[in-house]
Amino acid sequence: GLRRVYGDRTVLDIPELDFREGAICALLGPNGSGKTTLLEILALLQAPTEGILRYRDKLVDFSSGDLHALRREIVMVGQNPVLFSTTVQKNLDFGLKVRKVPKRQRAMRIDEALDLVGMRDFAQADATALSGGETQRVAIARALVCSPRVMLLDEPTSNVDAENQAVIERILGEINRVKGIFVLFATHDLDQAARLSLEVVSLFEGRLVRSRFQNILRGRIVAQGGDRKYCLLADGSRLSLDTERQGSVRLAVDPERAVLLLKGQAPGQEYSVGPGDSTHGGAGPGAGQGGRGVSHGRAGIVRGGRCAAGGAEGSGAHSARGPLRALKRVFSGKGETCKKRCS
Repeated sequence: GLRRVYGDRTVLDIPELDFREGAICALLGPNGSGKTTLLEILALLQAPTEGILRYRDKLVDFSSGDLHALRREIVMVGQNPVLFSTTVQKNLDFGLKVRKVPKRQRAMRIDEALDLVGMRDFAQADATALSGGETQRVAIARALVCSPRVMLLDEPTSNVDAENQAVIERILGEINRVKGIFVLFATHDLDQAARLSLEVVSLFEGRLVRSRFQNILRGRIVAQGGDRKYCLLADGSRLSLDTERQGSVRLAVDPERAVLLLKGQAPGQEYSVGPGDSTHGGAGPGAGQGGRGVSHGRAGIVRGGRCAAGGAEGSGAHSARGPLRALKRVFSGKGETCKKRCS
């Protein structure tokens, strides 16, 4: 396992995690889920409090002098990269000089990297005068010019406009496909993760979450008489919970453990959903109060709601037009038939 602890707070606790060489992967999770901490450990910039790390089947010793050689193969681009107060070309040249790369070879690698990120015309521009998107692209080129085996990026499109976001997404794909570099990028954008990567690793409160498609919801724990509690979501829907927590919380709902129920359908029965059928979220034990009829199999009973603070299991109901709209990715879309067994 791999753990990182600050004081009495565990920010990362991962039993086991493997990445395939040459792949492109996404690290998905909300703010504070441990994405940056994991990236920094993988980049060999900080050591885990407990656990071991292997790179290409070799044990990484954070106290060894060999760490410097490994760091030459792994580069990381931060969420807010800082460029040197000089030209774009000299920003890329610096790392190559440190590595004692011959001058002619340096020039070729710089031109190639700038071409790939679409910044060749900015080679002699003042790096400090670039826009946010241009800065991010130069930072990627600065990392790429060092010919790494592994490139780690911390939310590379979070602070850029839509145009640069599309460009950066294309760049990441080309780096992986053309250069064969393993790419791992952090994001909180579920669609981006699914669109770009072959594998999605989901983190929530420093722990791995099994499902590829996550729903991170905010709500408030409310007592419902006796020991029963439910989480009141923003649109008025309710999720039954077994937890000692009170007040505002965040929930992680696993869509892979969700089932659809037709109107009036009882759990345990087989059913099919077609284009003209209607599903709802008000059937079954423990169902919430806020389900509304939605067609095409997009709403249903949600089982396995995990309280962000306490890990409690529960069930409830919700409409696909609310915060659980990402459930539509799990089930068949319009015009298709979806057969499942309720449990």
